[in-house]
Amino acid sequence: MSRALTFAMAAVCAALFAYTQYLIFYVAPLDRLLLFSQKIFNYPVPCAFMLFIAVITCGVASLFYLKRREGRFDDVAVAAGELSVLLGAIVLITGSIWGRAAWGVWWTWDARLTSSLRLWMSMLAYVLVRKYGGPGSERIGAGLAVFAAINIPLVYFSVRIWRTLHPKTSVVPTLSGDMRQALWLSVLLFAIFFVLLLRARVATARAERRLHEVYERGLDEGILE
Repeated sequence: MSRALTFAMAAVCAALFAYTQYLIFYVAPLDRLLLFSQKIFNYPVPCAFMLFIAVITCGVASLFYLKRREGRFDDVAVAAGELSVLLGAIVLITGSIWGRAAWGVWWTWDARLTSSLRLWMSMLAYVLVRKYGGPGSERIGAGLAVFAAINIPLVYFSVRIWRTLHPKTSVVPTLSGDMRQALWLSVLLFAIFFVLLLRARVATARAERRLHEVYERGLDEGILE
């Protein structure tokens, strides 16, 4: 991806952000029951979509790394894993704010909430292992990433498997025109933002890996002590 395309995507992201916030707060009508609090819904839902994509990306890249042992796959896994922790934190925090308005409690051990928390904790464990695990942490972390990716269907279908407080997946199509447009534009906004962040973090991870390889080569050749 060229630098010009990156700047173009960033400009589109900024313009889309401004327009989306205008739709959310000035155009979309108030909900009949939750009133203004329903507008928070436009943040945890898009972030949840991107969380799933980030975890799947991390899991698939980890599988390729385990099979081929090529650093380029590990770079993508690390970048997606770190972004999944960030996105998961946003989902849990903003979702709790919405839950306080909708259910009257900040947190309940609902099936969707509990499975989402477990998914986030799995990715947090991945990041901690990669940072502090030492030699061999790449393979251990890859296993954690694959485990987390396998759990995504359980998180998504939990509202159908168990009786939960969380809205069903069929709620989004029932939203009114302006509400639905604001939500899907928010999803597009977070998707573009995710791609930009992922690209930047992959480039950083790749540079870190190459620097480490140069350092290790210098130690082997006696250039560095």
